[in-house]
Amino acid sequence: MSGARREVRVAAAPGSDRSAGLDPRLSERSPQGPLPRVAADGRKPYEAYGRSFRPPAGNEANLPQVAILIGGLGIGQNTTAEAISKLPGAVSLAFTPYGADLERVVSRARAEGHEVFLQIPMEPLDFPENDPGPQTLLTTLSVERNTERLHWAMSRFQGYAGIVNYMGAKFTAAEGALAPILRETARRGLMVVDDGTSARSLVPQLAGALQQPMARADLQIDRVPAPAELDAQLARLEARARERGFAFGIGSALPVTIDRVSQWARALESRGLLLVPVTGAVARRAPAG
Repeated sequence: MSGARREVRVAAAPGSDRSAGLDPRLSERSPQGPLPRVAADGRKPYEAYGRSFRPPAGNEANLPQVAILIGGLGIGQNTTAEAISKLPGAVSLAFTPYGADLERVVSRARAEGHEVFLQIPMEPLDFPENDPGPQTLLTTLSVERNTERLHWAMSRFQGYAGIVNYMGAKFTAAEGALAPILRETARRGLMVVDDGTSARSLVPQLAGALQQPMARADLQIDRVPAPAELDAQLARLEARARERGFAFGIGSALPVTIDRVSQWARALESRGLLLVPVTGAVARRAPAG
């Protein structure tokens, strides 16, 4: 198949593109590097760096909506480049803090219309046998140490709308460890995404208590990374969207995932669904302005 990207229609504000450039009012200096912050006028990184979204009206108002987030980007150079260029701009992308030249790569992703999230490495149940990487947030560390590690990850690049857990089944189930991290990210005007892989995660409850913008994935679309299985999961995602009005799927930066999502998205509109950014999961719950 051709590697050329074909854009699909999304529920977005016509002519509005917030992906070009960074707002210096939304960052502050720190020993680790620039960190996101809420601007003096109250504007938040979540609002500024999310892909422009306008709840659909007219004939589109009742169309089911689907959001997709592809994570694990920034490490594999070729796969990252393929995801940026091949996936529709409405597909949101999540980058780990471990890649090289992340500022340049993320800038390119945003210039192509993708909203971007930062993956925060968090302690899994089988740590250290399964180790997300350096600067992982751990349940055994103090709040201060975990906050330092959070700031390290947050300083790797700019322009992200929010954070998403990278692993973290143990960490996200530990309220004493997780709550200060969510408070810090909420204070800095960021959305939080729960990848939906752990039934014990406290992210939805704690983010709700903070009134922090939050979305939780309904399905991991590439748990079995094979074309037929991916297609089946995407069909399940569509069915869930038709049933509930919205569905959110999450996947990894695998060539097969990028290929199947790209092909699936091309025909989504013809099947009567809208592809929306992950921040649209929050925008669709808010009254239209």
